[in-house]
Amino acid sequence: MSLRTISSVSEVLALFKKGGHSEYGGEEVTQLQHALQTAQLAEKENSPVELVVAALLHDFGHLLHDLPDDAPDRGVDDLHETAAVHSLASLFPAAVTEPIKLHVQAKRFLCSTDNTYHSKLSEASITSLELQGGTMSDQELLEFKSNPHWQDAIRLRIWDDLAKEPEAKTPPLDYYRIILEQVSL
Repeated sequence: MSLRTISSVSEVLALFKKGGHSEYGGEEVTQLQHALQTAQLAEKENSPVELVVAALLHDFGHLLHDLPDDAPDRGVDDLHETAAVHSLASLFPAAVTEPIKLHVQAKRFLCSTDNTYHSKLSEASITSLELQGGTMSDQELLEFKSNPHWQDAIRLRIWDDLAKEPEAKTPPLDYYRIILEQVSL
């Protein structure tokens, strides 16, 4: 997995254009469709622009490796949230990178605290949940809630779960260029 630092919005967009058409981990959408749908859901809730950007980029780490689309089925956790944060940290503020860093933990949190949440997960998301650590211990729950961005991560997680509609209509990637540039450091 590449741990390179992304230094411009143009580089972010180029990586989406290069790898965004790959399958989104066992779902019926591509990486780009998933990212655009997640960002659109954030916008529909009138979220701050930083959270819209986090929604767009939450799975950016999947674009930074050469693992096969079925890596989770093979027992491989690509640690995409860590790769994304590492690559984007010098370009975007914590209001963008922290929800990205926490969105996998947010799934674990919701599975631990909401009795109905697990039943709403797709098969692919259940597979990745086990690779990502399963439900949280009491100590992990406390640590998660100690991060000032944990509630944004929960919102992001919910949009993430919903953004898997093959026929959804979204704005094109270039629509988000201005927002990305506005939020970048």
